[in-house]
Amino acid sequence: MKKNIVVIAGGNSAEYGVSIQSGNHVFSVIDGERYNKYLMILKGRDWHVELNGESVPVDKNDFSFTHRGGKVAIDFAYITIHGNPGENGMLQGYLDMMGVPYSTCSALCEAMTFDKYTCTNYVNGFGIRTTHPVMLTRGRAYDKEAVLESVGLPCFVKPNAEGSSFGVSKVKRAEEFDAAMTEAFRKCREVLVESFLDGTEFTCGLYKVGEKKVVFPVAEVISKKEFFDFEAKYDATMSEEIIPGRFPEEITEKIQDMASEVYDLLRCEGIVRIDGFVCGEEVVMLEVNTTPGMTANSFVPKMVKAMGVSLTDILTEIIEEKLNRK
Repeated sequence: MKKNIVVIAGGNSAEYGVSIQSGNHVFSVIDGERYNKYLMILKGRDWHVELNGESVPVDKNDFSFTHRGGKVAIDFAYITIHGNPGENGMLQGYLDMMGVPYSTCSALCEAMTFDKYTCTNYVNGFGIRTTHPVMLTRGRAYDKEAVLESVGLPCFVKPNAEGSSFGVSKVKRAEEFDAAMTEAFRKCREVLVESFLDGTEFTCGLYKVGEKKVVFPVAEVISKKEFFDFEAKYDATMSEEIIPGRFPEEITEKIQDMASEVYDLLRCEGIVRIDGFVCGEEVVMLEVNTTPGMTANSFVPKMVKAMGVSLTDILTEIIEEKLNRK
């Protein structure tokens, strides 16, 4: 009997629209011959499955829905929500209670990686080279001069728990700092101030199932904007993405080895994408994306295409590994 697979998109963050695009793309490539597949949209307390133009409510008591007079029990959830609640562990915790396997990392891993400050300090403790951001909290006084002296100029101001570069500003002069902080605090009560990294930006996707490890080609990122902001990420004309990147072989291996080590240190699951910079001979981790973008213009589908493999097959591999896990 076919398993019932639901792709969950939407969420409660500024990344709602991107998540819908990711969800639609993942839904389109999941093997419909092998599974009964459904698309679920989640926003606040409105959870519904889209069936032939109709919105069918989800019964949150047992994570099911009613179709053609019968109850459809969901066997597996493929999560494509970027931000709250799909990337901070909340949805994973609910699915754990329902006994429904899912595509992403555990609730603990999701919570850790969503909090950039916690994640950075955790992996840094194992010897992974990272940035050393200063964290400021809304409503608490801070010494601007001391912060800027610590990180230097230019620097980046970003929300501690937000994706797609929402609320991120590059600060070149001290006079720009207050406005950048105001913008970041609109998105999150905790804000990070990071030193500028003078190097080449990269991103590297990977997944592991059982004893199998698949590290995707490393992408080199060249933004036509001041930095790789939301527009550059989702408007193909605003950035150049070179896959595989033009890195020396030894640097590529360093990036892929770092990504694999971080994956293991955080006990990641499913497809994860790790961003960073190459500064000279050094590889610096910036952040970990546990529900990376899966739109047609996102890195992971492009990396998979560059490998010459099928995204459908990869998703099937991940789904089957989770379904068969004891």
